[in-house]
Amino acid sequence: MENSGGIQASLSGRYALALFELARDGKQLDSVATSLTNLKVALVESADFRALTTSPVISREAAQKAVGALASAMELDGLTTNFLNVLATNRRLGQLGAAIRAFETLLSNHKGETLAQVTSAHAMTKTQVTALQKALKTRVGSDVAVDVAVDPAILGGLVVKIGSQMIDSSIRTRLNTLAMAMKG
Repeated sequence: MENSGGIQASLSGRYALALFELARDGKQLDSVATSLTNLKVALVESADFRALTTSPVISREAAQKAVGALASAMELDGLTTNFLNVLATNRRLGQLGAAIRAFETLLSNHKGETLAQVTSAHAMTKTQVTALQKALKTRVGSDVAVDVAVDPAILGGLVVKIGSQMIDSSIRTRLNTLAMAMKG
């Protein structure tokens, strides 16, 4: 696959690439992407799930049981469930967040899109996301998939990362710049 060289360099990237290739070959990209999006939300919202993925004291067997119960409760597709079981068996659940991001990048590349990671101070509406996608499409010249995260610490504005480019129009950065300029 093209554009996967950098992703393969990381452990989470190798797991993501394997999942992507299985999903692509099995024509399950959409169902796996939906399941991974749900897992990504769970990682943000559930302290217990984050603890499961990061705690070194949870045994392999306990992690496998917890992942099985989680997959069933969240109604994840079979391929994603197997992926979680492999991560639990290999004691690599800590790589889940990075593997999800790598999968999203691979999926965007497969669809001919560019992936933009957007951080805003407040949740964005669908209308705002659509308007942002149109503006970014004009800037980069291809369709843009937007991954939105909320970080109240930026106070307002947006931080947009597209590949190695970063556009930081956050109020926090503007205030820091102003403070530095005033110091002389």
